[in-house]
Amino acid sequence: MRLAGLLSGGKDSVYAAHHAQTHGHTLTHLVSLRSQNPDSYMFHTVNIDLTRLQAQAWNTPYIAAETQGIKEKELQDLKKTLKTLPIDGVITGAIASQYQAQRIDKLCKELNLHHYHPIWGMNRQTLLQDMLNHGMNIIITAVAAQGLDQKWLGQTLTPERITQLQKLNTKYQVDMAGEGGEYESLVLDAPWFSQRIKIIKAEKTWDGVSGRYNIKKATLYPKTTT
Repeated sequence: MRLAGLLSGGKDSVYAAHHAQTHGHTLTHLVSLRSQNPDSYMFHTVNIDLTRLQAQAWNTPYIAAETQGIKEKELQDLKKTLKTLPIDGVITGAIASQYQAQRIDKLCKELNLHHYHPIWGMNRQTLLQDMLNHGMNIIITAVAAQGLDQKWLGQTLTPERITQLQKLNTKYQVDMAGEGGEYESLVLDAPWFSQRIKIIKAEKTWDGVSGRYNIKKATLYPKTTT
């Protein structure tokens, strides 16, 4: 099938789109929604502009659409974008969010598109380890859960941090993949990227219970460059 990947910049959307490619589908476009609402119900907002660099490194056509982020109405902005594309379906990195999955299902039904969500329901620890096994370089860009403090911001996801997340899941019921908004991520590199994203400048914000790693400047670098 010809599929457009909804790209947030985070680990799940990147992994899901790559999964589609490795299972015989054509990734025609990468589509990002830039919400004016930092607390969008549907769309990732942290460092969303860096999806442009990911798509460039992925050598895949990129579309950035704007939305005010108004609940329910933001889906119509996505619909306007998707209906113009010559595709058979849409890829999402949804794992457990019924809110998001049901709305994308409804949108796809209206447009007669297939909803491809390959990581839905996956065991979180298995999924995270699989991402690392696939060579993905993932950093944490936001935290908002008990046990996740500002020290996590900007840090790389490693096997050791997966173990820490497992402990937080046991102690505080933190979703290991951040599906409940516990944390957000950004993929800086993957084997299917022709270049890697290098962070030039970033700032942390912390309000005592949650925080963000805001990337102010980044660029693409050849992978052989240190």
